[in-house]
Amino acid sequence: MATYGYARVSSTDQNEDRQLLALEEEGVTHDKIYIDRQSGKDFNRPKYVELVQALKPDDVLYIKSIDRLGRNYDEIISQWKRLTKDMGIDIVVIDMPLLDTRRNKDLLGTFISDIVLQVLSFVAQNERENIRQRQAEGIAVARMKGVRFGRPEKSAPDNFGELVKKWENKQISTDEVLNLCNMGRSTFYARVKEYKLLCRIGK
Repeated sequence: MATYGYARVSSTDQNEDRQLLALEEEGVTHDKIYIDRQSGKDFNRPKYVELVQALKPDDVLYIKSIDRLGRNYDEIISQWKRLTKDMGIDIVVIDMPLLDTRRNKDLLGTFISDIVLQVLSFVAQNERENIRQRQAEGIAVARMKGVRFGRPEKSAPDNFGELVKKWENKQISTDEVLNLCNMGRSTFYARVKEYKLLCRIGK
């Protein structure tokens, strides 16, 4: 039996020290800790793939919290089943003692841990979606204040909102609105999306 740890941060500028400290306090040695620095939207992560290849039946995998494993509800549930049922791995979620597959292996214990896993997986995905929404709103507000991202963009005409309404009501065609806005199709659709988001924020 070997003991492993897995840590994940969403970007290279985030710090994984708290996770590493928690794993080391559980007795996981540094050479058995795998760290990914990318989004938890799926499990196509190089170190996670490497970790799964190293795991063998009866090994124990420690993670600080369920959202470090991932942030996609269906995939967390699927990976948990793959590791615990198909591969025979025990998982310990340090921040949630109920998610320790070494204990309570009877029917009631399994039932309770399954419920807790589903709730925490839902929370993890919901938080990811909230983060994305806040980022989108922040970018939209910044654009409204004149901040520009990436390549220079063509500014929307002053009557953009009026043109969008006419286009949505089929009073003018797509080609006409593109011509009036002096935009390409993809740019126009992107600006419409931003415009609608700003309208929601302003309500």
